[in-house]
Amino acid sequence: MSVQKLANGRFRAKLKSGRVDVASKVFDTQREAKGWLARERAALAGGVDPRAGRQRVRVLVVQWLRVRSTTVAAKTYRSDQDLLRLMPTSMLALYVSAVSGREVARSFEALLADGLAESSVRRFRASLSSFFAWCVREKIVVANPVMGVRVPKQSGEVEEMDPFSEEALEVAHAQWAAISPHLADLMLVLAWTGLRWAEARAMRVEDVMQVPTPGLLVRRSQPEGHAIKGTKGQRSRRVPLANRVLPIVQHLSEGKNQRDLLFTTERGAQLHRSAVLRSLKWPTSGQGRRVHDLRHTAACLWLSRGVDPGTVQAWMGHESIATTNRYLHFLGTGADRAGLERLNAPSGGTRGAGREVRSE
Repeated sequence: MSVQKLANGRFRAKLKSGRVDVASKVFDTQREAKGWLARERAALAGGVDPRAGRQRVRVLVVQWLRVRSTTVAAKTYRSDQDLLRLMPTSMLALYVSAVSGREVARSFEALLADGLAESSVRRFRASLSSFFAWCVREKIVVANPVMGVRVPKQSGEVEEMDPFSEEALEVAHAQWAAISPHLADLMLVLAWTGLRWAEARAMRVEDVMQVPTPGLLVRRSQPEGHAIKGTKGQRSRRVPLANRVLPIVQHLSEGKNQRDLLFTTERGAQLHRSAVLRSLKWPTSGQGRRVHDLRHTAACLWLSRGVDPGTVQAWMGHESIATTNRYLHFLGTGADRAGLERLNAPSGGTRGAGREVRSE
């Protein structure tokens, strides 16, 4: 027999080509064993068994998640587990071979209509595509229906940045210092270096560079509740330490080992956003801004002081110069300033008009 029940209650499926044993595998249920055997026989014949596709999406997603639990990173697996929760009930009930690009597109539209962020729908799309790619590989279906179906762009208003001006930053620093000089200095460093919060949490003393110029080497990140990982762009970068914050960083490095965390609480514990913001009374002292606006502050500060946009792009770790240009648009260009000077100039006619009249 091709499928045998074992003494322990499980089922062994044995694939043969003629009289030659090709492969065997043990399953918890007879149904799984027969399904695997049908797919493998079809694969030997170079095609897909139509009966393999007559399995419910809900059942196959569970099997796929078992595979993913041991083959992908923990963060990716957590995103994959949301597939059962986010996938429409109508799609879960379909045979996997009956899912088309239209059902996939409708699932994206439904999630957006329910208020899910576009970035979250894109993560759902990535997991859904991985699931159907597995189905193709296992010879369950012929093609991946997610390929070619994009997540619609949301038309909602994009959240704007609200950086500190240099003067407002100094005022805020004075307010923070009245509460906690140590935390106030940390926030000032973030506003002059453009570090993301997760990058600051993972920064070590060994990342402080003195040669050829003072700076910080940004090469790791640690979001709260997660292990240390690479930076957002998976590339290290170097950010400058201006004279305003260089003494602060040097002071924070004193008496520590190279592998110690550079930015910590006053007692040496790792930073936690909610605790820091609560200590600094951020809803009032931050004047409605987010902590991430400190990163925006750094970019605007550098550009307003004449640093080349290409250099700012490298310091910020932007993959595209278009992202950096957002800050130029926020600050206004030289043409904007020249135009405003003309608007504010004393009235008296258009310059050059008199010369044109005399030439006639």
